[in-house]
Amino acid sequence: MNRAIRRVGYVVVALLLIIVGQLTYLQVIDSSKLANDPRNSRIFLRNFNRPRGKIISADGEVLALSTRTNDEYGYQRTYPQGSLFAHTVGYQSVIIGSAGVERSYDDDLTGRSLANNPLRYPSLLRGGNQVGDVVLSLRADIQRVAKDALAGQRGSVTVIDPSTGAIIAMYTNPSFDPQPLASHNSSAVQKYYSALSADPLNPALPRAYREIYPPGSTFKVVTTSAALATGKATPESVYPPDRSYTAPQTDNAINNFGNKPCGGTLPEAFRQSCNAVFARLGVEMGEEFVPELEGFGFNSAPEIDLSPGAAVSVGPQVGSFKNDKPSFALAGIGQGPVAGTPLQMALVAAAIANKGIIMKPHVGEKVTDREGKVVSRVKPSAWKKATSPEIAATLTEFMLSVVNSGTGTAARIPGIAVAGKTGTAQSPGGPPHAWFIAFAPAEAPRFAISVIIERGGSVGDEATGGRVAAPVAAKVLRALLGVK
Repeated sequence: MNRAIRRVGYVVVALLLIIVGQLTYLQVIDSSKLANDPRNSRIFLRNFNRPRGKIISADGEVLALSTRTNDEYGYQRTYPQGSLFAHTVGYQSVIIGSAGVERSYDDDLTGRSLANNPLRYPSLLRGGNQVGDVVLSLRADIQRVAKDALAGQRGSVTVIDPSTGAIIAMYTNPSFDPQPLASHNSSAVQKYYSALSADPLNPALPRAYREIYPPGSTFKVVTTSAALATGKATPESVYPPDRSYTAPQTDNAINNFGNKPCGGTLPEAFRQSCNAVFARLGVEMGEEFVPELEGFGFNSAPEIDLSPGAAVSVGPQVGSFKNDKPSFALAGIGQGPVAGTPLQMALVAAAIANKGIIMKPHVGEKVTDREGKVVSRVKPSAWKKATSPEIAATLTEFMLSVVNSGTGTAARIPGIAVAGKTGTAQSPGGPPHAWFIAFAPAEAPRFAISVIIERGGSVGDEATGGRVAAPVAAKVLRALLGVK
């Protein structure tokens, strides 16, 4: 009997030890994980019933802030700029979650990143809700210029500082007002969100970094760099003035724009944007083309401080098109297996502007505490080495000729050297996409830009990059450079 009692006692003691151990684990070891688990209803309410840091543009305009409410949540996000920054600032919603800067900088906006280091930030020790304000590299004044320049046409404008990767403007049309998503009225939020999702124009899609398009002739910057790097061409190479090029393994000809004869030296072919020349170069390079285009960021996604992140821009891969010469011909002119985001094409321009180095793109600039002291800054860092400084310098000269006397003359700015490349990308089922990428001033680049106008914009089938996209870029660059 005593033996049986002892056994029961052992079992009880063992169970108590297990319970104590589990409680210790939960309270001490796993408490941080539990405290930040969004499924924890207490924590969920905590994230909404206290103020949240502001999101502020580089030129000091408030893009998001918390305002008091009389419901159980206590606070609600307000977006004073409406649709202007919807695709970058994003939204914070009790009902559907968060996106954009609101999501990627959540630890800073809620103060969690500061709370983890109270000795460094003594203001925490004085009590109160400590939150971080996030200051962006985006400028509200340039964002408005980009919106106005698009003039209601579907497309996007992306502007980057090529030396740091700081994104100065990133506007997409159509856009949407994030304010209804911040409502605490569940049915109203769901109704608005459903309407956004059902809209055939997909205004909630951040096209600038989440949608990929054939880049057309803007990709000839990459093709030219690759041809020079692999030795398949030099600036002195001469090409016949053909009207078209037919790759091996196909009877389908690739025509020049307007089916016109086009050739000459490599810089002349670049200035005129001769499809026949660059399709030929794509075939001649074959798989040697692949590591070169990947150096510019294709077949990978740039790291960016937005959530969700950037889409992967695609191109031929080693092995997948080994003997497919027609695909390499199309790749040479930015069609077929090649597709990129507007952000990616801005990075292509930035690579040439920055002597061949692509910096990691970012929209955040710094985080400050409630007293205005800087908590952290984004440190610029390199993402890719796209090409050599020598090839970048050669391409700068080629791109200058495009704007000065080639297909991009609509981007000329008096007194400013603009280096650019036009693109008119065929797209199944409709008018072409009009592209323009550029940087300025060419001798000391401060800004790199990409513009895409979907489906020809207001011009439709008659659209070209030089006619439709280049004037948009010129308006934005003028504002950036202070030229009337």
